[in-house]
Amino acid sequence: MTDPDLVLSSPDRHTPTAVVLPVGRAPDAYPLDRAISDVHTLIEQHGYVIALCPQSVPDAVVHRLHAIRSVLESDRIAILRPELPPLGLAVLALQLRQLSICDFSPGVLASAGRLLAHYVHAGALVGSVAKLDRVPVSLKAHAKSWSPGAQFAVVASPQPQLLRVTGTETPSGPSFGTRMFYAAGQQSTDWVTGVLAPAWRAQGAIEAPLPAESPRWWATGKGGNPGRIVEFAAAIPDISVLYQLVSSVRREECHWCGLELIGDRCGFCSAPLAADMPPERAGAAARSSLTPAAGSGRTALTRAPHQ
Repeated sequence: MTDPDLVLSSPDRHTPTAVVLPVGRAPDAYPLDRAISDVHTLIEQHGYVIALCPQSVPDAVVHRLHAIRSVLESDRIAILRPELPPLGLAVLALQLRQLSICDFSPGVLASAGRLLAHYVHAGALVGSVAKLDRVPVSLKAHAKSWSPGAQFAVVASPQPQLLRVTGTETPSGPSFGTRMFYAAGQQSTDWVTGVLAPAWRAQGAIEAPLPAESPRWWATGKGGNPGRIVEFAAAIPDISVLYQLVSSVRREECHWCGLELIGDRCGFCSAPLAADMPPERAGAAARSSLTPAAGSGRTALTRAPHQ
């Protein structure tokens, strides 16, 4: 992970923690040669590295990650940037950490990030959407943002939703069992914990520190002030359900680096499926990156996960 506040506490003693690679710091605070040495050590210790980085970070952060991979000339470094808000990304990282102790190969684990991201329902309760540009906002909603005390529930993933909070009405949520994480700035958490979590049938709500990238992503704060925000993310907590979901998808071999993958693109080298793959198999693989295979994976999602 690129920030320590994207590392959620392990739910049990079996789930490993994540390593923080602070490439977002100033070069003099975390020089490139030290970053290269740290990543090299990780590869020597674990064999492969999967780096998760928020979409909202400055381009310089991503450039440093690619520079590290280029200098090491390594095909064992995957750089994942799912289109999730920061807290949603932290939850996805927790799921991948849970699955890392299973029998999945590094290639499957890296490409599973795209699949699992589709099942993370991530959003925020904000006081204004006037500057929000990551979710479609109507002119009417922009105008209402200037009303004193206005609150908006915004869902960014898996489908954009925007709702002005006026009572107990909530955005549509997951149809499967989840656990909710939430992180607050200068906003009360009562609506998220008392209205949204029960409406989404979340099996518990866990408070987490607000990621430093959240105010930038949701355009709520500036100058170290997070603004009026409560970010939330609901996701599958049960490792057995996660395992069944990932294992239900057809595995392929990357024609470029040779690693296993699920879906239509390699998580390590980003190469798409081979061009000579039969169209029906290529289409099925592309769809599998967003939906589970029929049968056990879909059935498992109807269960009420627990942990």
